Amino acid sequence: MRQTMNDHGISLVEVMVAMMISGIALMGTLGTVEIATRYAQQGVASSQALEFAQARLEVKRSVRWELLLEDDLDRDGVAETHMADDGTGFDAVPGDGIYTAMYERDGITLVWTIEADHPRAVSASGMVRIRAVATYLGRNGEKKEVQMATMRANPGYVGQR
Repeated sequence: MRQTMNDHGISLVEVMVAMMISGIALMGTLGTVEIATRYAQQGVASSQALEFAQARLEVKRSVRWELLLEDDLDRDGVAETHMADDGTGFDAVPGDGIYTAMYERDGITLVWTIEADHPRAVSASGMVRIRAVATYLGRNGEKKEVQMATMRANPGYVGQR
């Protein structure tokens, strides 16, 4: 006599095996999503740091020469930052002709400097080097940096360089 298959449904063991296989597949998928999210966040932080540095350089390139050492960070018409060459904060050496300022936002530290062509006042310089460095933490907690620089000539300078 031949036995026929029971058509009453699936057994509890079959359900448990299927749930275990589905759980393992779901854990792998969630791990992949987590890794992709971390990489996407890293890309956002990198892009934002680049945007901050580039924006600061563009502001410094477009502002009137007399206002080069002042920064209106919130665009309300009042300068919040006055760059100094006094050896405090991020300015390492007083009187070296390098003026420094710093700003922090969204976990990104932006430090920008204006370096005169000779160690003297920016107003008496024929040219300055403007540099912006944005620092942020990478996905493993390591320090990452974006650096940009440009040169700007003093439109009112008359004399030898």
